[in-house]
Amino acid sequence: MLMQIIFSLRVPPPGKGALYIRPLLIGSGAILGVAPAPEYTFLIYASPVGDYHKASSGLNLRVDHKSHRAHSGGTGGVKSCTNYSPVVKSLVEAKSSGFSDVLFLDAATGRNIEEASACNIFIVKGNIVSTPPTSGTILPGITRKSISELASDIGYQVQERDVSVEELLEAEEVFCTGTAMVVKAVETVTFHDKKIKYRTGEEALSTKLHLMLTNIQMGIVEDKKSWMVEINGCDE
Repeated sequence: MLMQIIFSLRVPPPGKGALYIRPLLIGSGAILGVAPAPEYTFLIYASPVGDYHKASSGLNLRVDHKSHRAHSGGTGGVKSCTNYSPVVKSLVEAKSSGFSDVLFLDAATGRNIEEASACNIFIVKGNIVSTPPTSGTILPGITRKSISELASDIGYQVQERDVSVEELLEAEEVFCTGTAMVVKAVETVTFHDKKIKYRTGEEALSTKLHLMLTNIQMGIVEDKKSWMVEINGCDE
């Protein structure tokens, strides 16, 4: 059935979009108490999509120093709806002020960056690419992993470590990664009254990494990493 649904949808041509597939598992049994559901429903959304963010030279992020996306010991490191509801209020407020997204800090110290509302973040300074560690409060995104590997392949030193707000403000380049957005450059970050502008465009590392990954995904270059899975047609 899944294969029939996928092949009945119109997949956008290369470079014009993608077929976004989102699995969902929900408790659907007859229970209202705080307890495991007696039964579950598994479903998959499949939809043609365009650019996750409106076309622009980059994202404009606002650092939220008051609210937090996840806490240690919680569900920040898993794909759960509990990681998205806490960011909605902050995200709506940020977008109403002209920002693209919100960047959250760690709940323990309030000094280190973690991730945006639905994507991982990287900073670049010189030949070093740094991204916050997946220590339980950050989702270990598959695009994050792929981009880290591709950056290493072209000679960058990739570090998974705590990244302070100060380092973020001193970076030469910042970009975000995720299944829907793939790789997107960050044009500006606003923290209190500071607004920092970063490198974007053709010379940016994010542009090169985006091209490298999408070329593999679209079959333009050989997939030497065995990342791709071919989906064959199905009988009606």
